[in-house]
Amino acid sequence: MESTLPPLNPLLKVSGKRTWDVFASCPDDSMKDDEKSARIRLSVKINDEYRDVKELPAPLLTQQGQVGPARPKEPRKMITAGSTPDASLIIAQIDNTPTHTPSTFTSNSSLTKALQLHKTTRTIKPTYHPPWKLMRVISGHLGWVRSVAVEPGNKWFATGAGDRVIKIWDLASGELRLSLTGHISTVRGLAVSSRHPYLFSCGEDKMVKCWDLEANKVIRHYHGHLSGVYALSLHPTLDILVTSGRDASARVWDMRTKAQIHVLAGHTATVADVKCQESDPQVITGSMDSTVRLWDLAAGKTMVTLTHHKKSVRALAIHPTEYSFASASAGGNNIKKWKCPEGTFVCNFSGHNAIINTLSVNSEGVLFSGGDNGTLTLWDYNTGTAFQNMDDIPQPGSLEAEAGAFCSTFDVTGTRLITGGADKTIKIYAEQPPQQ
Repeated sequence: MESTLPPLNPLLKVSGKRTWDVFASCPDDSMKDDEKSARIRLSVKINDEYRDVKELPAPLLTQQGQVGPARPKEPRKMITAGSTPDASLIIAQIDNTPTHTPSTFTSNSSLTKALQLHKTTRTIKPTYHPPWKLMRVISGHLGWVRSVAVEPGNKWFATGAGDRVIKIWDLASGELRLSLTGHISTVRGLAVSSRHPYLFSCGEDKMVKCWDLEANKVIRHYHGHLSGVYALSLHPTLDILVTSGRDASARVWDMRTKAQIHVLAGHTATVADVKCQESDPQVITGSMDSTVRLWDLAAGKTMVTLTHHKKSVRALAIHPTEYSFASASAGGNNIKKWKCPEGTFVCNFSGHNAIINTLSVNSEGVLFSGGDNGTLTLWDYNTGTAFQNMDDIPQPGSLEAEAGAFCSTFDVTGTRLITGGADKTIKIYAEQPPQQ
């Protein structure tokens, strides 16, 4: 039985068309239909994609001084097949753009002005700050100096250390006035009340103590933390004390009755630092879970969680007058400035590549950051520019690895900086007066 072969002409036609698709550089008359369909396809696609944006919105037209949309002088010949006036209009508008560009982006355009203003604000020069110099080194502690606080009268300051002792020093002479014993582990936080003769301390022994400075003894204990207490802060106007620690919580205490008002829960790791201020957010915490939280003190709940940091947040500093604060962790862009009350991100302070243990800022706009590798940096707080880098030099008898700042504070005038470090000493830095 003979099998019938398929006709040859259709096969040749299909094969020829495929060959033309691959190799042909110019179409012949037989392919005009394909070109026409391609034109129609392209014009329909352009119309679908751009029909909603072919004319500027009315407010923009008014702003640019145009009464109506720009009209094409002459449509392109390329897209003419089919009913596609919209597509031709778009192409023509693109062609005509150069003629409208000067009038659109002149100096009276608010967009241009905004961009120019933005550029100006980004290139503001930092304020000049005189350099700082190490003026005094005070020895006396037998362990790492982990906490420091200046009293509101600016006459003396207190330090707490790994030797479990709180020491009171004369700020002018650097002489030891008093040693307070009672903690059974490292003293991690200190604060002196501006409205009462009280000193508050906390430590890795889970204890929070209130010392009466007239009798030099403990008058209250605040019980509740389940692990070491790493930081404390006093509210500027209310009789409230806030502490935070390794149990991943911050706790709000009534200073007089010792009652626990709130447990500020939400962090998932050690809360390394806490700060209080008068207006919302009245409590700010920084945690090893790499977040910063702003708290509603009345409700005892989180207002905002800031998740910009990549590593543990170990230090916070509130600006004394500006209603903003800074936070620090480890890494490259490790110090960040925030605006209250929403916690709006302002800028990064880039360049201090270390684990930052401590931050302090004074009213003159000088921010100090101290790293665990012994690097110290002074910044212009407004622009985030570093104006001085120093090294914490270990004292004779210490190991090189014992360079490192754990705590810092400016005095009340903002002209002296006190730091505590791993070489068991306290160092006092001061601004250098301008040379005549």
